[in-house]
Amino acid sequence: MEEITLKTKKELKIMTECGKKLAKIKNELKKKVGEGVSAQQVEKLANSLIEQSGGKASFKMVPRYRWATCVNVNEGLVHGIPRKTVIFKKGDVVSVDVGLYYQGFHTDTSLSVGISPKPAVKKFLEVGKNALKKAIDKAKIGNRIYDITRAMEEEITNNGYSPIKVLVGHGVGKNLHEEPQIPCFTFGKYEESPKIIPGMVLAIEVMYSAGSSDVVTNEDGWTISMRDGKISGLFEETVAITNYGPLVLT
Repeated sequence: MEEITLKTKKELKIMTECGKKLAKIKNELKKKVGEGVSAQQVEKLANSLIEQSGGKASFKMVPRYRWATCVNVNEGLVHGIPRKTVIFKKGDVVSVDVGLYYQGFHTDTSLSVGISPKPAVKKFLEVGKNALKKAIDKAKIGNRIYDITRAMEEEITNNGYSPIKVLVGHGVGKNLHEEPQIPCFTFGKYEESPKIIPGMVLAIEVMYSAGSSDVVTNEDGWTISMRDGKISGLFEETVAITNYGPLVLT
């Protein structure tokens, strides 16, 4: 396991600026999602906004991935290629994941949107938002990563849904993916989980499903979907650990 890299005040200042830029991009992408819109149109807008921000697309720095966003629909969980053939329909759950590289540092964020969602889907999405909020509330000095994980897991399972077990949140900074790993489900011993200390920057990511947690990788080699075809959700923020509590950068 690699060592956890703590950020200096100067580095946190850069990451805060990067996060503000990415938050604006995310909000514009959220507005773009709607009936009749294609995943490619979301990708095109993301590229334009990232260029205007003065940064670069983090995901294009991942080997063999050529897009600025990952866009998933319904049972699609993560890493979906934003194709022009993916056109959003009424009732769809659309997830958009995007990262920004700015002045040497990455931030990472994602959201899920229901298009004219039915009440059951609205509830499903609210649970994901609440799970992320509760997880961030636990990202405090003196706690452990286990506390973040447990907050996510409890909110998800108490509402009858399944946390994803094959993918995790992560540290973020000079690299898009750093230690520590932040699962959506608890395992192992509490005291062996990394302590939360000032200077950590965490991409806390809620990944969950309305059905089973079993996933399958699609033929494109990237898209990971729910094996049972049930809807999934994705909510993520980049969070800095400070002496004054968790600071959401995105």
